Amino acid sequence: MTVVLRFVDKNGYIQERLFYLIHVKETNALYLKGAIEECLLAHKLNIENIRGQGYDGASNMRGEWSDLQALFLNECPSAYYVHCFAHKLQLALIAASRDVIYVYHFFSKLTFIVNIITSFAKRHDQLQAAQLAEIERLLELEELEAGKEKNQIGTVKQAGDTRWGLHFGSLNSFLNVYNASCSVLQTVIKEGKGAQRGEADKAYDDMTSFEFVLILHIMIQILGITNDLCQAFQRKS
Repeated sequence: MTVVLRFVDKNGYIQERLFYLIHVKETNALYLKGAIEECLLAHKLNIENIRGQGYDGASNMRGEWSDLQALFLNECPSAYYVHCFAHKLQLALIAASRDVIYVYHFFSKLTFIVNIITSFAKRHDQLQAAQLAEIERLLELEELEAGKEKNQIGTVKQAGDTRWGLHFGSLNSFLNVYNASCSVLQTVIKEGKGAQRGEADKAYDDMTSFEFVLILHIMIQILGITNDLCQAFQRKS
């Protein structure tokens, strides 16, 4: 568990600092409260001086009666609870995406495609080899600039459902290896066995469709904006 303190310094400026990392064996509210109290008291910080508390909105944190924020609020009436704005943005994105059928299907297809490409170590090696061949081809055509730390080989990343900030990185990484991923799927279609060929063929059809590519670029633009906003919410004051 990470403890971050926000405070007003002697000059009247709001400061925010990473304070402590606590190893917790349980996640119930009472245990977490005890761990935080022990941490603060060990550094001679009085619980009664808390003027606010913020968490990611998990059920054991935000409950009004017996969860973490309520336990602190009972002892310190000034410790007002604020749901993390960055996390609220993530939840809003999840709810909105599930309500748009095209976007919902897009991410379902993307998850399927990534699973096909990353399910075996051999395919990961094939992906790297395909990227290397693509980079060499583009360098020969002078469509890429050579140099240190440029044209690095990447991989596809799976994005978690509750951390939509990761989706932006996931989509960018997928776009960077798009051609290489197509090459890997074509190899599986030709050389795979049994159901592997059918799954790879479906994944290839999905990712090369106009609708999929269009939504991929649109979502990168949208998530780029929301990612900047999310970072701003988390930025140190």
